[in-house]
Amino acid sequence: MSQLANQLVIAEKEEVARGIRLLLAQPLIAERSTPEYFDLVRRRREPICLWFERYCGWQLVVEPRLGYARLFKVRAAADPSRPARRLRSGRAPFDRRRYVLLCVVAAELLAVPVTTVGLLADRVRQATAADDVLAAFDTASRAERMAFVDVLRLLESYGVVEVVDGSTDAYVDSAEAKVLYQVDPTLLLRLLVVPVGPSQLAVPAEEVPLRFEEMLLAVSRERRYGAADDGGSEVQRNLWLRHSVFRRLVDDPVLYFDDLSVAERGYLASPTGRQLLRRAAAEGGFVAEERAEGVLFVDPDGIATDGRFPDDASTAKVAALLLLDGIDGAVSSEQLEVAADALLARFPRWAKQYRDEGGAAHLVADAVAVLLDFGLARVAAGLVHPLPAAARYAVAGTRSTEETP
Repeated sequence: MSQLANQLVIAEKEEVARGIRLLLAQPLIAERSTPEYFDLVRRRREPICLWFERYCGWQLVVEPRLGYARLFKVRAAADPSRPARRLRSGRAPFDRRRYVLLCVVAAELLAVPVTTVGLLADRVRQATAADDVLAAFDTASRAERMAFVDVLRLLESYGVVEVVDGSTDAYVDSAEAKVLYQVDPTLLLRLLVVPVGPSQLAVPAEEVPLRFEEMLLAVSRERRYGAADDGGSEVQRNLWLRHSVFRRLVDDPVLYFDDLSVAERGYLASPTGRQLLRRAAAEGGFVAEERAEGVLFVDPDGIATDGRFPDDASTAKVAALLLLDGIDGAVSSEQLEVAADALLARFPRWAKQYRDEGGAAHLVADAVAVLLDFGLARVAAGLVHPLPAAARYAVAGTRSTEETP
């Protein structure tokens, strides 16, 4: 093979690996918002599709004419660490009301290829008023209009609705605002990633809170595995084991063996499992870090995630790193607050938002939340316990000429 051919093969492998990691961080890639990402996925879609199907059992749909690529990441687990967020300063997570409005707005948008903000708001008002379970949408309330705008802006970011004329934010200040939208119903239908539609479950509304975990498993049930997790065929069982393990490897910050079932641990420890682990990592551009306690897929380029640690862009993450370095074993919140107080005193120009009364406690709460999200600690019996992966982030030393960490 010529040197040029070798270079082309290497370049293709690098692009495939990059496309895989881009989709893991951003399962919906629109040509309108990130044309360079979409072009890469479009050109290398066959090997990228094969990678996700082989290792994770996830379907990738690429629509060149419609201008989007959608990775359907199916997992029967709720992840509160990745909420929908308001696209405004602070990026606060969606609350219950916004999720309700998101569902109602999505349902109403399916019937209209073109609409205005006023007409859509009126449809939502009528739909909620006709439902005994939902609180009626009140267009006269500024708080309600703001929640409605947050939903629309989220859908705009996905490419589901496109503003043809006007500005969505104008509706916050006035219910008479004029905004014209074009709707992409096909992409809207692609947003929901469940093998079984929730409407097929026919669960009475009053039973939903009590049966949520059961419903989550029901809508996530994939027929291809049969009853593989309960004793299906050998082929189905092995396929389910492979996909269940690799889904966690690429989705979770770290995979601990203690969190796996006996069958999953056995599969990962088998010659086939270990061979696939290394192959998946190499093809996806990851470095597989294997330890006695678990496995971690490290992305050297930091592409495959929407959150990084360590990261000095966030006060909570800096505090998490510094507090973590002082944890040798299980510690209480009170002990961490003492350490946080010491940090605040040591760096007086840092963490200004935590300088009021109770600031140390708030800083500890936010820092511990970071450690939990990244699989570096767990809370049990009121104590914070460091997990094995935390040893990767030992701080060698901290110094600053401006008294900031």
